[in-house]
Amino acid sequence: LEPVEESHRLMAYWLFKSEPATWSWSDQQAKGAVGEEWDGVRNYQARNNMRAMQLGDQAFFYHSQSERVIVGIVEVCALSHQDSTTEDLQWECVDIRAIRSLTKPVTLHMCKADPRLADMALVKYTRLSVQPVRAEEWGIILELSQQ
Repeated sequence: LEPVEESHRLMAYWLFKSEPATWSWSDQQAKGAVGEEWDGVRNYQARNNMRAMQLGDQAFFYHSQSERVIVGIVEVCALSHQDSTTEDLQWECVDIRAIRSLTKPVTLHMCKADPRLADMALVKYTRLSVQPVRAEEWGIILELSQQ
């Protein structure tokens, strides 16, 4: 998919990691069009990534821990705001809603095996829970999900 221009800004792409036992793709899908607050993030870089997000930005939904697989696509449906799980004003989050499941999940192993993704944050910074995805990486992941 090509980036869509919105207000002179190209759509940005992201990746959200979640432990499936805590919050799974099925849980996200069950929230429907209303979406869900991506709360509980306590990493400054991940928070700053959410602060940079715009409405309509898309992201991969990644099951971390034992699965290590990209399973779906979500969309930012509410801009960065106070995280409701803390009174500490430094922690913010966005709301996301499920758009669709990938045709075929894309594993971390598949990403690491593809030399075109060698510089992808998912491959290089394995602990970052909310991370950017470059447009070319987005396209490669979608291509891998069709194989």
